[in-house]
Amino acid sequence: MRHTRRALCLAATALLAGSAWAQAFPTKNITFVVPNPPGGVVDTSARLVSEPLAKLLGQTVVVENKGGASGNIAYQQVALAPKDGYTLLISYSAYHVGNPSLFTKLPWAQKDFVPVALLTAATNVIAAHPSVPANTLKDFISYAKANTGKLNYASQGNGSLSHVGTELFQATTGTDMVHVPYKGSGPAISDVLGGQVQVFMTTPPSVMQHVQAGKLKAYAVTGKARHPGLPNVPTTAEAGLPGFEIEAWVGLFAPAGTPPAVVQKLTESVKAALATPEAKAVADRTGIEIRYLDPAGLGALVTKETDYWAGVIKAKNIRAD
Repeated sequence: MRHTRRALCLAATALLAGSAWAQAFPTKNITFVVPNPPGGVVDTSARLVSEPLAKLLGQTVVVENKGGASGNIAYQQVALAPKDGYTLLISYSAYHVGNPSLFTKLPWAQKDFVPVALLTAATNVIAAHPSVPANTLKDFISYAKANTGKLNYASQGNGSLSHVGTELFQATTGTDMVHVPYKGSGPAISDVLGGQVQVFMTTPPSVMQHVQAGKLKAYAVTGKARHPGLPNVPTTAEAGLPGFEIEAWVGLFAPAGTPPAVVQKLTESVKAALATPEAKAVADRTGIEIRYLDPAGLGALVTKETDYWAGVIKAKNIRAD
């Protein structure tokens, strides 16, 4: 009995100490490690939340871009970081739920991270160069079927969501295009605009302004609802391809072992930051949807999507290494 009371007292003392530490957190700068170069939905999501979060917490939030190796450089850095809440991962869904199935060996595992909050989500846009003589999704599918192997499609790299998602599109529609991988959306969109590559399925920030300017055609958005920045572009269901939906999401994760009280303070602060007019203005301007989920909700999303994309990747025999 004496040992039990002592153990309970020690546990209570540790809990109180952890709670007091979390109340004081943060006492220095927080770093968001971003697995992508500047620009694009992942980097924009980090910056969308970093400034209002810094104001709420009273400490600078530094955005550190560590692109390369399909996100693995950034993921490894955060996995090995101190478990104190000061080094956090801005995680891209394609990396987080796709890489475990795409790579034979990874320098990190999903268990190395604990979810903090879902930040944003973005539908995808099926876009094409104006030289493609189809003006609707149905016509495009028919044209692609009649020209097997003659159309090229861009992706942000082997194993990226634009790669896996377009392969799923081809499996769904019976089309066959040639994959041209790039190192990020910037060089990909450059070649699509130039007509060297005809098709690109990607998030709205990469193509929205070009569609609005008439430099690209947009056949459909791959979400449940139309995108506010592209109100005249139908959903895939409206365009005659029901059930085909692709979304990217961006979430905030901490190294596994970060004190739960710190994670709780971070998720509550992130929720408040995402609700600010400042964050909403960036989201509206860039075509990104703010979509907060708490740690439990984000964890459930990771589990669900990991299982789903593992099936797609295996069925299409896609490898990134």
